[in-house]
Amino acid sequence: MIKTLTIQPPQPKQEEFLRAKAMYVAYGGARGGGKSWALRTKLVLTCFRYPGYRALILRRTYKELLENHIDVLRRELRGICKYNGTDKKLTFPNESTIEFGYCNHESDVNRYQGIEYDAIAMDEGTHFTEYMFRTVAASIRGTTEYPRRMYITCNPGDIGHAWVKRLFIDRQYKDNEDPDDYVFIPAKVTDNAVLMRSNPKYISWLDNLPDGIREAWRDGDWDVFTGQFFTEWNRDIHVVEPFEIPKDWKLYITIDYGMDMLAAYLIAVDEDGTGWVTDEVYEGRDNGEGHNGLIISEAAERLKKMADKRRITSWLAPPDLWSTRQETGRSAANIFSEHGINLTKTSNDRLDGWYAVRERLKVRPDIEGNPTAGLKIFRGCSNLIRTLPQLLYNPKKPSDASTEPHEITHAPDAIRGFCVYWTKKPKRKKSESSLEWTEDMWEDWRNSNSTIRELLREKWGNPPTR
Repeated sequence: MIKTLTIQPPQPKQEEFLRAKAMYVAYGGARGGGKSWALRTKLVLTCFRYPGYRALILRRTYKELLENHIDVLRRELRGICKYNGTDKKLTFPNESTIEFGYCNHESDVNRYQGIEYDAIAMDEGTHFTEYMFRTVAASIRGTTEYPRRMYITCNPGDIGHAWVKRLFIDRQYKDNEDPDDYVFIPAKVTDNAVLMRSNPKYISWLDNLPDGIREAWRDGDWDVFTGQFFTEWNRDIHVVEPFEIPKDWKLYITIDYGMDMLAAYLIAVDEDGTGWVTDEVYEGRDNGEGHNGLIISEAAERLKKMADKRRITSWLAPPDLWSTRQETGRSAANIFSEHGINLTKTSNDRLDGWYAVRERLKVRPDIEGNPTAGLKIFRGCSNLIRTLPQLLYNPKKPSDASTEPHEITHAPDAIRGFCVYWTKKPKRKKSESSLEWTEDMWEDWRNSNSTIRELLREKWGNPPTR
């Protein structure tokens, strides 16, 4: 007896994903948008259509694969496809296959090198680094005329937030990237009619999430995301159009320097103490291939060009620039001084520094009741605007920011040096009580990393025992 497979009709956003033909297709944004179903269905239908088609589904851990995909597909395709638990591979009657792999560390990508796939699906793509994404994507190749695709499901936040946002949300591409290759299909819980009928209280649970997590999981907001360090960020308030700075305002230049990056910002302080970030230098090896970084003499010239012969009240820099180098007996600060820039040492306390940044980013009403903040950024400072909201919590120390991805830390570190000059450390918030958890809440907990779980614990306490 031949068994038939019945697939439920897709929701509109899911159908859009199933019909997408770009090389790289990302789907999701908010929680509850039906991402996992769409991903599995896309690969199953493609495998049935093309004999010998080879697909790979990736998650960070095998446990996630088992709970979210392997068990589901084995149940749905029982009697049609054969599953080999040793190879973690599902084989179709026409010899097409779906392989299940995990990639918890960057070195894990080595197990996929040299293997050819027609399609690779990264489920929860923001859980992967850009190195993982690029390295694994190199395995999409072959001699057949079958469509070659990379599918990515994603929510805002986590270690891969920056590269997913750059490619699919901001659509900022490098010279070797074709914009036509990238498509993003946003979906919210309200786009999933099946979930809304089966669990109407799920959206109420999303509404009660902590600030930052709520906007990311419910609304798919890529500027406010799960794991975001500065949940105070509000582009509409913190980013402003440039204007001519009054001559009586004090000027500061704050830097984070290394061969990997010179991140420098000219900040004007008005009579009320508001800091206006007006100019940016962002040059170094972390800019990508072809960028060698600036030696100190070159960095000094770039800083003096930024100052444009204006009187600078202080040139602010982190304490590590005063460390004496064994080979020369001089420090970077000494060499900067020899080139006409006398640096002022800022605090080396990261926590005090981040609290100071929070204090400036905090939105308050002005004298007329309009929302404002103590730090305003001119629109032209694109790298600061890009990286400041992308900074992540350190999963082992939530009061501190993560140092990965490293490229996005330079600009915030430079701003931290300026802000710690001005703002006192505020008190921490107390945690609130826990709520009764549903099955959907438990699934979201399983799919979250340690950073997000720490935030949920801070809001509700530890999850109930099962």
